Order: sequence, then structure tokens, then C-alpha cells
Amino acid sequence: MTLDTTAAAAAADAPSSEADASDAVRPLLSDAGEPSSAEELDARYAPYARRDAYGVMGRGPLAPTEAARLALAAAVLVPLRFVAGMLVLLLYYLVCRVCTLFADADEGRPRLAGWRRKAVLRSGCALSRAMLFVFGFYWIRETDKRLPNAEDVNQNQPEELGRPGAIVSNHVSYVDILYHMSASFPSFVAKESVSRLPLVGLISKCLGCIFVQRESKSSDSKGVSGAVTERVLEVCKDKNTPMMLLFPEGTTTNGDYLLPFKTGAFLASAPVQPVILRYPYRRFSPAWDSMDGARHVFLLLCQFVNYMEVVRLPVYYPSEKEKGDPKLYANNVRKLIAMEGNLVLSNLGLADKRVYHAALSGSSLPGAQHEKDD
Repeated sequence: MTLDTTAAAAAADAPSSEADASDAVRPLLSDAGEPSSAEELDARYAPYARRDAYGVMGRGPLAPTEAARLALAAAVLVPLRFVAGMLVLLLYYLVCRVCTLFADADEGRPRLAGWRRKAVLRSGCALSRAMLFVFGFYWIRETDKRLPNAEDVNQNQPEELGRPGAIVSNHVSYVDILYHMSASFPSFVAKESVSRLPLVGLISKCLGCIFVQRESKSSDSKGVSGAVTERVLEVCKDKNTPMMLLFPEGTTTNGDYLLPFKTGAFLASAPVQPVILRYPYRRFSPAWDSMDGARHVFLLLCQFVNYMEVVRLPVYYPSEKEKGDPKLYANNVRKLIAMEGNLVLSNLGLADKRVYHAALSGSSLPGAQHEKDD
């Protein structure tokens, strides 16, 4: 299997009709060394290019049959699914509210144990799966894949080597989080402002989320990497602490590519659980790549059926060399996920995605774009 397939080759497979449609809706970058056509733009930023029936940014022209189907779904499916989704969210909020009554808290995070933890965990998994059902994911194909011949993977490791501290997964959509909540109910990193949101705030605290202020420059701030490492080590020591869910790419793609991994998930030198998510589609891709959130949720709710495939790989135990080199550890896990998920490795990142979005919308980005390796 070839991992270094070029982005241009992938973009060349896109239907010509989409290219024609995209010309009408996208402004291009400047002429100074930048792409001069829609095809070149998609080729350069292939990990973020949409190739479904709805076109660039979900604004492409639709065939009459597709437009009629969309109108019917908007009138019938969307209201029903919206109400059902709100009911599921409200129900879980009430469960969390009851379970946190008179419970001890540590730095704002409820310390749940016994029946409280079981109720939050089991109801959270069940209601997350119910929410996926609301979104049209009626069946999820899951594969527990074994890799007896894979390179760089230490097989048959004894349990004494430690519990995985984090789930590391490719990142395609916000739906990824719902799946992982339904499967293992992990905690994840969120902005501090999320903790104050109605309904979602309390739920995120019960999940054990790490709340960070990315803009904080104070000297006592541990930063995202420090907070993640501390929590991963806590997970390895305490079986009652939920595992961390981390997306090392730092942003979403169209599901066919794998971006460079940040090292935050690997600084603790703890074992990780690799998981691969794929979203096969017929008309609309659930990948959240180059479309605004509201439009994407609307179109996702309009699909009568959505599809998801999950591959859960064996726990990856780092070698001594990988423990001493987080970048090597991250890169080896990335290569494994790419190989087993048939994903194309790309060197692009969040900064490139912002440039691509700016080109699509016709806006300009002030200053240089830089990513911080968290």
C-alpha cells in the first residue's frame, strides 16, 4: 500500500461537473504564486476539498431530483430530528443534574463514583447512540482489527504495561465525538466557555472534559499540552478516570487524508488506543471540511440515511525509543492509522485549511498563519 500518494492525483479523480459548479461559487487566490483555477485550488488543498453532490461549501447546483428530495427532507425530517435531538439532550442533562446533586467537585469537575458514575456512563453511551440514530446513523459497521504482522507495533503486551491513557483518532466531523461517546464515553479538550453553556456545560463537566483558555498567556497556565499530559497520566493510574479522546490532527479533513499529528497525545509516553473513522456516502458527505456549521448540520439532518465505518486497532504500546521521542511516537502511530485506514498522508495543517477557506469565501487572512504544536 502506498502512503505517499500525491494530493494532485486524488483531486484529479473529482468529477468534472463539480469543477464546473465550483467555478461559479468560489473566488480564487491571488495570482502571485497561487492557484489560478478551481482544479488547482482543490489539488493543492485536497484534504479539505468536497466531492459530494452538494459541491463546494454545500452551495453547488443540484439536480431537480436532489432538490426535490432536499425540500421534502427539510419539511419533514429536519423538524422531527431537531425535536428528537433536543429531547435526547434534555434527558441526558436531567440525568447529569440528578447524579451531581450533593456530589463532591474538584476544580469544578464533579467527582462521580458508585451509582452516580454508572448512571452517567451508561445513560451517556445509550443516549449518544440515540443521538446518532437521530442524525440518520442507523447502522454502524465496527471492526475489531488485529495486526499480527504490522511493523512498529509491539504485540502480545501484558496488561501490566498499563491501561491506554487516550483514544487517538482521525478527525472527520463533529459526529466523531458522538460515536466515541457512545462507544467508550471518554473525556476531551474543550474551550473554557463550553463549561458555561446551557445544558452542554454540565454534561461536559460530567464527561470530565479539560477546559482550557487557549488565549491565556499567564505564567501559571499549564497550556493544552500540559493539561492533556497530566490527565493521560491520571487515566493510567486511576481506572475510574475516563480516557481522553484526542484528535492529533488538530482539525477535520474530508476523510480521505491524514494530516501531521501534534505531539500532545504522546508526551505522557502512555499506551494509546488508535481508532479509524470513515463515512461512506452517496450524495452528502458527513465530513466537516469546507462548510459552515449551520449549513452542514442542516444538510446532514436532511439525509434519510448516513453511514459510518469504524476500525478499532489494538492498543499501541510505545517502545523505549518512542517514549523518549514523542514526535517519533506520534509519527509511527500516524503511519499505522494511515496504512490500516487506507488514508493518504498529507503535510498540510490547520493554517493551510484557513487559507483554503479564505480562498473559497474570497476573504483575505491578515498576517502569517502558524500552528502551535500542542
